[in-house]
Amino acid sequence: MSKSPKVRSPLSVLAEDPQGRSLGLELPRGVLIDRPGRRGWWRESAPLLWVSDEAVGVGALAAHRSPALAAAGLQAVLLQGRRGLERWWQEREFSPERMSDPDDHHVEPVLREFWSAVVPDPEEGAEGEELIAPFGRDWPGLARSEDGPDPDAVACGLADGLIASGHLPSPRLALVPAGRGADVPAAMGWCGPTNHENDTARISAVLRSWEDRFGARVVALGFDELHVSVAAPPRTVARALPVAAEHYAFAPDNIWQGSGSIRAYADEAVTGSNHWGFWWD
Repeated sequence: MSKSPKVRSPLSVLAEDPQGRSLGLELPRGVLIDRPGRRGWWRESAPLLWVSDEAVGVGALAAHRSPALAAAGLQAVLLQGRRGLERWWQEREFSPERMSDPDDHHVEPVLREFWSAVVPDPEEGAEGEELIAPFGRDWPGLARSEDGPDPDAVACGLADGLIASGHLPSPRLALVPAGRGADVPAAMGWCGPTNHENDTARISAVLRSWEDRFGARVVALGFDELHVSVAAPPRTVARALPVAAEHYAFAPDNIWQGSGSIRAYADEAVTGSNHWGFWWD
């Protein structure tokens, strides 16, 4: 029986062309990070992602998101450290072998299951009802899609704003082999939401739907944080409420440790906002 041809990683080009000139790029100095797992004569190392050695500034994401890069199967995003985890991407914090394929999941069943796991118990009474109002314990369904400007331009603008404001004080540029931006967390084997969901492919399935419905784009990832740009956010609180319910199912700490209720969160963090930020404690 003949062996299947070995699939070459899109990142392999950077081993021979470190600045990515063949992709129309001028990359800063960086390093290829291998997939985790044992290495030996029976298994060659395989790159998982590329990360710049130093922090990048305003304009970096825009400068490194090109049609040639996308055609090569690579997505440019930012990685952000935090105190005590300044370079978490070098500490073997990835588990790509643990993740399924985003193609195996559909957004509504995923969010319905997430919702059922986080709605307050009936014994919590009025306090629990107020947290999820105007919705009840049953999954309220997907929010309606919105129209907006060029999603990639909005993504690059948000990246610049987060860097300039100090919200992302020392981001690294990263290139990840993935067919679309929403698949980046699953492709990396990112474990940020592990206290809420171990299979990041299910997170990517939701992000795919937000890409399609709201022009969302993954802009930056931290150890347990995710920053998403939104080209077409809901413009009224009424339209934002179902989106806020999706966010609560997706990342309940946004409300449990943040706004305190879906109503408040819809008003403060969703209505007209081009930046959706998530964290998992």
